[in-house]
Amino acid sequence: MTVAPNRAVPSRVPGDDRIAAVTTRVVRAPYRRPFEISSGTSTELISLVVEIETAGGARGIGETSPMTAYTGETLAGVNAAIQEHLAPALVGRDPLDRAGAHLAMDAALRGQHVAKAGADIALFDLAGRLAGWPVHALLGGRVRDRVPIAWVVGLGTLDEMAAEAAEYAARGFRHIKVKGGHDPERDLELVRAVRAALPADAELCLDANEGYDTTTALPTLAKMADAGLSLLEQPLPHWDIAGLARLRERLDVRVMVDESMQSAPDALEIVRRGAADVINIKILKVGGLHRALQVAAIAEAAGLAVKIGSMPELGVATLAALHLAAALPGATVPADLVGPLLVREEPLAPTAFAVADGWVRVPTVPGLGHDL
Repeated sequence: MTVAPNRAVPSRVPGDDRIAAVTTRVVRAPYRRPFEISSGTSTELISLVVEIETAGGARGIGETSPMTAYTGETLAGVNAAIQEHLAPALVGRDPLDRAGAHLAMDAALRGQHVAKAGADIALFDLAGRLAGWPVHALLGGRVRDRVPIAWVVGLGTLDEMAAEAAEYAARGFRHIKVKGGHDPERDLELVRAVRAALPADAELCLDANEGYDTTTALPTLAKMADAGLSLLEQPLPHWDIAGLARLRERLDVRVMVDESMQSAPDALEIVRRGAADVINIKILKVGGLHRALQVAAIAEAAGLAVKIGSMPELGVATLAALHLAAALPGATVPADLVGPLLVREEPLAPTAFAVADGWVRVPTVPGLGHDL
């Protein structure tokens, strides 16, 4: 179901190469089953589609999704940020000046990365269409023509989660991520159950979504490593960088940060403190593809691996993340790009994002590759 669009008032700028209007509309897609993480449960994936149009009629389409249980931002707030602050800052600008667009958006409104990401994705789509290039060419080129995808298992009973993990491993997904974070002892049982259900060559990641504290979790986390856990994501609160560094020193398992990594300055601090082996870059969380490239450069310079994640999103934002995963040499951890697969019907890019045996081919047509 879509809601009637809200249109920013176009400016009168001579020529047809300037941004003339910014449009938003809401798209809702029910999940196949409720998607639950430690901070909350969602029954539908709600996205905001952002369209940027030039005076000459060229258009780029982006998407952003607040996922309130994760970001704390609401759909109404993100939409208001775009319509009341970001759109007026963008109208009249050169659509190819993406760095300048971010400076203008930052001057108009502090923070609000989720809102800015929607406009950023639309600008990249527009630039690709104007140039006749796929977005990955604008990001530095394609180092891989297909991207491995991790399957993400939401919270449920141990039997349900182990069965889902086994099902998707059988479909070709060789990296399975399970959600935890409520209770370390229960998560230890989960790791053992899922590991027993997976083939030997499948990697297992546990995402605690900030659910633990260092004192109580360390002994149990060590047992998880012994039980075959390959990757541990955000076990501690986002602010506890020192605790993450201590855990990383004591555990025989790679540690990945997510909620702790909201910006390029965060990435610098994580590197300085030795708090992670892997950085999870979510383009909506950091403010779009332009900012994601900055974070990726810091990770590459520090020798850290990158995972391209999602919160999740529908097809347009997922395609943007797919292009990023294709362009980054350090994106060696399978990407969490499963949003279009979690909903009953994908309304934005049902054919452009097609998973086969746990892999997705990267579009080579101009822009993001959707046909909206």
